[in-house]
Amino acid sequence: MKVYTKTGDKGTTGLLTGERIDKDSLRVEAYGIVDEINSALGLARVWCCKNDNKDIIYSVQKMLMMIMADLASVNKESYYITETHVKQLEQYIDALDAKLPPLKEFIIPGGSAGAAALDLARTTARRGERQAIKLSKQEDVNEQVLIALNRLSDLCFMLSRAELAQNQ
Repeated sequence: MKVYTKTGDKGTTGLLTGERIDKDSLRVEAYGIVDEINSALGLARVWCCKNDNKDIIYSVQKMLMMIMADLASVNKESYYITETHVKQLEQYIDALDAKLPPLKEFIIPGGSAGAAALDLARTTARRGERQAIKLSKQEDVNEQVLIALNRLSDLCFMLSRAELAQNQ
C-alpha cells in the first residue's frame, strides 16, 4: 500500500467518520495542532531525565491520539475522551505538585532539554485549546476535549518543573 493516496490533492481531507472537508477548516486545524502537541511531547520524552515523567508523557501521547480522533469525527453519538481522562490528567498534576516546592517566581523556559521541550508542548497545548474553542463556537466539540487540552498545558508546566527540580 502506498503512503500517498492523491485524495487530498485538491485541498480536502477525510475525517475519521468518512466526511471530506477542506484542509484549512477549523476542525483540521484543531486536530493538526494536537498532532503538533504529540510531536513536542515525543521530543520531550526523549530528552526528559526522569523516568516517571517519561511514563506520564507516553500515557498522555496515547490520550492525544483519542483527542485527535474526537476532533476528526463529526456526528458521533459517543466520544473517545471522557471525564475519566480529564481526572487522570488532574491526578498527574496533583501528584507532581505534591512533590515540588511552592512556586515563588516565573520560570523562564529552558533550563534543560526536557524542560524546554515540555515548555514547547505547553504553549502548543494552549494554542490547541484556543483552536478547539474556536471550533466549538461553530460546530459540536466534545466538552471533555476542551477540558483535557486545558489540563494538558498545566500538566506540561508541572512536568517541566519536575524536570528542572531533577537538575538542581
